[in-house]
Amino acid sequence: MSKKPTTKKTAARKPRSKKAEKAASWKRNDGRAFDELRTLKIESGVLPNADGSAYIEMGRNKILCGVFGPREMHPKHQARPNEAVLRCRYHMAPFSVDPRRSPAPSRRDQEISMVMRSALEPAVFLERYPRASIDVYIEVLEADGGTRCASINAAAVALVDAGIPMKDLVASCAVGKIEDKLIVDLGDYEDKKGQSDMPIAYMPKLNKVTLLQMDGTLSTDEAEKALNLAIEGCKKVYEIQREALKKKYGIDQPQDKPQKEYQPEEPEEEPQKEEGQQ
Repeated sequence: MSKKPTTKKTAARKPRSKKAEKAASWKRNDGRAFDELRTLKIESGVLPNADGSAYIEMGRNKILCGVFGPREMHPKHQARPNEAVLRCRYHMAPFSVDPRRSPAPSRRDQEISMVMRSALEPAVFLERYPRASIDVYIEVLEADGGTRCASINAAAVALVDAGIPMKDLVASCAVGKIEDKLIVDLGDYEDKKGQSDMPIAYMPKLNKVTLLQMDGTLSTDEAEKALNLAIEGCKKVYEIQREALKKKYGIDQPQDKPQKEYQPEEPEEEPQKEEGQQ
């Protein structure tokens, strides 16, 4: 007798909700993943007349940084008797944005200069240079959103290039929210059209946040997730900063190569004197 073919009953798939379909098809304006950084390139030692310098391309941002010092403080009445003064000057070139901006310093330039100083000061051994000044100059050649984070990244590399002792490099990255979704490293469009923006500066080795700002609103859970995403982004930036310095000086850092074991030298045996010789 022939057996009747059996048919397996399969459960009907539930239709995907419109919300799930929208989340699956959602993409950022430039096609990046939500936690993906823009193309990042850093070079150190690009200005021969500065004590230290760096050039950074973060997306379409192009920023040049020069460090001068430690040097004698002028005017002298602003000097501190027990530590150096870190001064930062952030400036955007008139041709860096469209339409062209005024070359005069704006309130935004002054704010970012103050923010940069606050982010970098915890990483520098200022107490080693009393009554001195360390001047950091930032010139934005082309702006594409996130210039304060890119400027902090360039300034940290330039400070190391100037030979100024630091506790750790300072890496900076921003997280924002657009269309109710958290994204890392906002571009110009996302910065302007987004719901919130949270730039942070971070020292990975010391696990310390040196800068935390926020524009807009985030819930408690969103703020915690955004902070974790920003720290992960800072760690990626930190590796590129280290590679730029290693490339400049052509040396590996101690933690990148195995340490050689110390082996004591064996003492040479003295030749035995023959009998009859004194």
